[in-house]
Amino acid sequence: MRNSILALILFLLAAGGCSKFITEEKDETKDWSAKELYTAAKRELDEKSYEKAINYYEILEARYPFGRYAQQAELEIAYAYYKYNEPDSAIAAADRFIKLHPRHENVDYAYYLKGLVNFNRGERLLDRVFKQDPSERDTQTARQAYNDFSTLVKQFPNSRYAKDASQRMIFLRNNLAQHEIHVADYYMRRKAYVAAANRGKYVVENYQGTPAVADALEVMYRAYTKLEMNDLAADARRVLQLNYPDRAGKLDSK
Repeated sequence: MRNSILALILFLLAAGGCSKFITEEKDETKDWSAKELYTAAKRELDEKSYEKAINYYEILEARYPFGRYAQQAELEIAYAYYKYNEPDSAIAAADRFIKLHPRHENVDYAYYLKGLVNFNRGERLLDRVFKQDPSERDTQTARQAYNDFSTLVKQFPNSRYAKDASQRMIFLRNNLAQHEIHVADYYMRRKAYVAAANRGKYVVENYQGTPAVADALEVMYRAYTKLEMNDLAADARRVLQLNYPDRAGKLDSK
């Protein structure tokens, strides 16, 4: 019986060793240099084979953690994760690059990429299919994207990504303001007039210059009217009349 058990153990050990040998033999990259690994990863990235690119980048970082190829891989793997729809990994990789190489000539791209990841996080499949209004989505990632782009623009005003980041900030700010209007409308429908008026006031105070300001003033007028706070309602209407006369003229017709 002991001999049978011993034979079984020896067989399993031999099988495990053989399996390891076969796995290692199948690893075509085991003798590759850092340059060869980087070239293969970049090729796969350019061909949009993101999973393969990530695999090569990870091997490169593990085997050759120092040097220019590893450094570039640290940045490019963040983009590969982003395109492979792994936003958390993309953000983590970008943050790691920023922390390790704060003065790198391409560190501005890491900040820009963080903004892109958060900018596109909310764009789920159903959103694309049904064309959901971006202002109706959860605002957490939109606010984070705005902050990411803002950091880029402030720290690297001459970056080639600064112009696009600024335009995205305008888009995000408009949507964040419009989101507040959606919430205010929700409160109005439920006769929570104080909450609705406060949302409108928040938009006027924090999102000047956005199209939502006219909606906010109208919400304030209607909410204060319902609350019989006539002086505040008159103030809201006066500001609306001064800045958006067409909208003010339509108030009584609704």
